[in-house]
Amino acid sequence: MPKVKTNCAAKKRFKLTASGKIKRRHAFHSHILTKKATKRKRNLTQFGLVSGANEGTIKELLGMR
Repeated sequence: MPKVKTNCAAKKRFKLTASGKIKRRHAFHSHILTKKATKRKRNLTQFGLVSGANEGTIKELLGMR
């Protein structure tokens, strides 16, 4: 079998947790922050988890399958 190349864009955006789930950053926290509420901006700084429907695709991009 040939080696599977890792997608560099995915490598920068996703990290694995110890239990094998995939962490991601929230969108909408890069600009136009003046009109967003403080609570909303604070919640966008925290990490989220990738949904189960997309987990397989991202693991392929990370070369884990």
